[in-house]
Formats: sequence, structure tokens, C-alpha cells
Amino acid sequence: MLTLYSYPTLFGVADNNGYGLKVFAFLKLAGVPFHHEHIFDASKAPRSQLPYIVDGDDVVGDSETILQFVTQRYALTIDAALTPLQRTQNLLTTRMLDDLYWVMSYSRWKDERYWHAFRDALLREHPTVTEEGLVKAKAFNEQRYYYQGIGRFDPDAAMARGLADLSAIAALIPADDGFVHGEAPTSIDAGIYGFIANIYYYDIDTPLKRFVAGHDNIVRHCRAIHAMVS
Repeated sequence: MLTLYSYPTLFGVADNNGYGLKVFAFLKLAGVPFHHEHIFDASKAPRSQLPYIVDGDDVVGDSETILQFVTQRYALTIDAALTPLQRTQNLLTTRMLDDLYWVMSYSRWKDERYWHAFRDALLREHPTVTEEGLVKAKAFNEQRYYYQGIGRFDPDAAMARGLADLSAIAALIPADDGFVHGEAPTSIDAGIYGFIANIYYYDIDTPLKRFVAGHDNIVRHCRAIHAMVS
């Protein structure tokens, strides 16, 4: 059976990282049986990044590569009806979610307004995690942010970037019912859920959470996918 390796749970979602939760939701929505292993140490993962999967002799990392691999191996039809334009929209949305990821991560590890609450939540929910280990992870992430670019923003400017991303998501999701491309969810709905759930269910009051909570269509979409995959 396929095994998904990703970060642990937090605040009731299956992975506290958007990429791992995206893969988790995709596998659930597509009906692929899998075993889920939660780990903190990514040193043995492909490119030292989570999530990754092991399926027989194949080890596959990177969330988009995982989705492509699983779709081909199991002949999945979750995206089969998409038009070329919809597939292009999915690509653009996926790249935007990559941008949102850095803001979300920055808000947890670098923004001193929220870092302590995030640290305390991890220590409370995962007793094997140490404060010393989290301080090291914080320093590592701050270095990543600098070279990626978001670390050169002040906290309010970083948040503004994330709010712009969320505004685009709000425009994509139907106001009343359904999913991005119709009545049934597709892979892009799993991708959006991976990040939005890690904002909406995040029990810390950030501008990102306030934005999501203030948009009924985003909340409806998140709760609908959450019910399908939980």
C-alpha cells in the first residue's frame, strides 16, 4: 500500500503544512488507499523536503510530482474532464499557493506576534517536540526566508502579500455552491484546501485567518473538503 510521509497534525487537520495536507486531501478525494506516517525529521526525504510517498519500489517527493505520479499509476480520473483553460488556471493557482505558503510559514516561524503561540501549540500537541528543537527550526526557517525573499519584508508587508493571494482565491471559489471547476472537487480544490485549512482551523488570530473567516465562500469550500477527507 502507498505510504504518505508528511508533517504531524495541528489544530485538527491531518498535516500542519499546506503541501502535505494537499496530497492527503487529493488521495482521499481520488479514492486512493494509503497509509499515513507523520514525521518531523525530513532529512531522509527526497531533497530533504516533506511530503513524500513510498509506493512499492518508488519514492516520490514534491507535492505536484506526487499528484502526477499517483494519477498516472492508478489511472485517476479526478481531473479528466478539465479543459485546457482550466488546467492552465490550475497551474497559475498552484504557483500562487506557493507564494501563500511562504507568507503562512513566515507568520508562524518569524513573525514575533504569532511565533510564541505557534511554538506553544506544537509543544502542547506534540510532547516529543522540544523547545530547543523548535528554536533551531526557527533559525533554519529564517535563513530560508531571507534567500527566498519573503524574509526581507517587514511583518505587515509580508501579510499584505498573503492577503493579496487570498483575495485571488476568494475570486476563484463560487459564492454559493460547488467547487472551483463545478459540482465535484478536482485536484485544485485539494490544493486550495491544503493551505486554507491550515489558516481557517489555525487557532491563532492572524490577518490571514481573519480574511478567510470573513469570506463565506472560502469557509464553505474549506469545510466541505474537510468533511469529505476527515
